[in-house]
Amino acid sequence: MQCPLLYRFRVIDKLPEKPSEAATRGTLVHAVLERLFDAPAADRTAPRARALVPGQWDRLLEARPELGGLFADDAGGERLARWLGEAERLVERWFSLEDPTRLEPAEREMFVETELESGLRLRGVIDRIDVAPTGEVRIVDYKTGKAPRPEYSEGPLFQMKFYALVIWRLKGIVPRRLQLVYLGSGDVLTYDPVVADLERVERKLLALWEAISLATETGDWRPRPTKLCGWCDHQAVCPEFGGTPPVYPLSVRPAKPGEGDQGRMEAVRAEAGRPVALEGL
Repeated sequence: MQCPLLYRFRVIDKLPEKPSEAATRGTLVHAVLERLFDAPAADRTAPRARALVPGQWDRLLEARPELGGLFADDAGGERLARWLGEAERLVERWFSLEDPTRLEPAEREMFVETELESGLRLRGVIDRIDVAPTGEVRIVDYKTGKAPRPEYSEGPLFQMKFYALVIWRLKGIVPRRLQLVYLGSGDVLTYDPVVADLERVERKLLALWEAISLATETGDWRPRPTKLCGWCDHQAVCPEFGGTPPVYPLSVRPAKPGEGDQGRMEAVRAEAGRPVALEGL
């Protein structure tokens, strides 16, 4: 919904994208917070968490050597040191928002997958799931950026409602609470979903998948210019910047009269209420 053409470039054409320092730092911080729970509760301290950062960075480099290119021009290591220091500060801020000595997550970095009655398969990775002694479920997601203004909170909340829908369809349990922990600004955003929320999310996903299926068949993927275009890796092949997309790699059928990605996506937007980014789902 952010940009149909960007979806095509990423999912169908599979065009490469350069790793970013911000996204990689987020991956590193997530890894540290996950590993910290390997320690006994009393040992889950801020100094221990900060000390995990260099080792987790080495593990990340081993798994994804291309990330070393982020600091290829940093011969003296000053920029890498500042970047690691920023990661340590984000990790430390978490301790002002939650107390890991009082938490025993039921799941960490949990892969979830379910299939709706329509046949649409949903999958994702949940940062943390807490289960109370009474059986109530809390879904927690860490964000290394700053909390959005209230009028822009629906996008991040949609991701959480997506996870809640998967858990509901998978286990028959509506999570009691959805919690977004913003380490960049030190904020915690919570939402308590009800069945009606999850049903709306399911309808939105079905409408969105219908639009994706139609665009896949017809090859009609249109750019949607926004301020986010300035950060896009694919400007060279985007018509909005004078570029030409690569040859469409799939067979297409002609669109029927009145049928098209733009109109269908408008219907999706009406169903959704406002545009939201669906990356990472």
